[in-house]
Amino acid sequence: MTGLYLHIPFCVRKCVYCDFYSLETLNGPLEERRTTPSPDRPEFLAALFKEIEGLPEGFAPDTIFIGGGTPTELSDGDLERLLAGLHDRVDLSQVSEWTCESNPGTLTASKARLLKQAGVNRVSMGVQSFDPDNLKFLTRIHEPEHVSEGVALLRETGFTNLNLDLIYGIPGSNLEKTQRDIEQLLALEPNHVSCYCLTFEEGTPLMAMKRKGAVQEVDGDEERDQYALIRATVKQAGYQQYELSNFTRPGFASQHNQLYWGNAEYFGCGPSAHSHWDGRRYSNVRSLRRYVKALETGASPVDFEERLEPEAKARETLVMWLRRMEGVPADLFRVMTGFDYRELGGDTLAHLCEIGMLEEVDNRLRLTEAGLFVSDRIFSELV
Repeated sequence: MTGLYLHIPFCVRKCVYCDFYSLETLNGPLEERRTTPSPDRPEFLAALFKEIEGLPEGFAPDTIFIGGGTPTELSDGDLERLLAGLHDRVDLSQVSEWTCESNPGTLTASKARLLKQAGVNRVSMGVQSFDPDNLKFLTRIHEPEHVSEGVALLRETGFTNLNLDLIYGIPGSNLEKTQRDIEQLLALEPNHVSCYCLTFEEGTPLMAMKRKGAVQEVDGDEERDQYALIRATVKQAGYQQYELSNFTRPGFASQHNQLYWGNAEYFGCGPSAHSHWDGRRYSNVRSLRRYVKALETGASPVDFEERLEPEAKARETLVMWLRRMEGVPADLFRVMTGFDYRELGGDTLAHLCEIGMLEEVDNRLRLTEAGLFVSDRIFSELV
């Protein structure tokens, strides 16, 4: 399977924790931003279409993911032009899953109709929390009631595959707030749920606040307890955890994200977008101005690329596969990479198994319950 990712780098307001490349496109008070129509951006679309036209002849993705930023921040006209431009420039005959991200504060009936009419069959909505204090801290632009309104709108439009995102580990939160959040989210009966622990990324306002002493990260034990609570509650509601942060009803696992976790191939178009194709990893410039200028002048928008040596690629594949709850089948890993993961991991892997962070069951390596919450530290040791 192969995928296509499109990065839409626009937001009504950039959240304090977000380290993805995006630009605030409107000024003024929040309510004024929410009610002001988004401007058309012909230069961005022209550049994006030119990059898409440069994809290999015959490329026919199995999955498409439109992310950002906030794709539903686009004006109705630009959204319609984007979707029509994809139909004109990409062979969509193999597409089985077409996802578009949306936020409750920017989703409208007209945009939902445009997405549905174009063939988008999955919508991922950034809920993050239902608690007003949490939303204010995260600088989200929506109110709690906008979530249920957005879900109802999508279902009325005919969407039957909805993902809802939630964030835990928010300063000021606790188990009681987390319980209310996950219960309110599950009451909307999404097909898929993604739950992420808030991270303090370099270069974000959130990290600047931490350095000034204005905010502290949630205690690690509290974060672990919130994660455990979410996992237990979602499981009791009938969802299956199939990846560290992702839970699904039967038949609704994210096909596009599984491309990433499976270390498969995909193209990313748009400023800051990443690609993995034919053994080459590369990413575009993290600047809308430089991205547009490069494509206007016939230059490449790529500013970083690498080719991994076989062993490095095998190590990367190992940690990506370990994100999935099913783990890493030894025989398949050997066929796909040419390496035995036991030899590849050596003493480090043996030690991680000995202390109960990893385990081998039926010739398959996977994280243990104890290893799930500290997976990033485990992965850093294996790479």
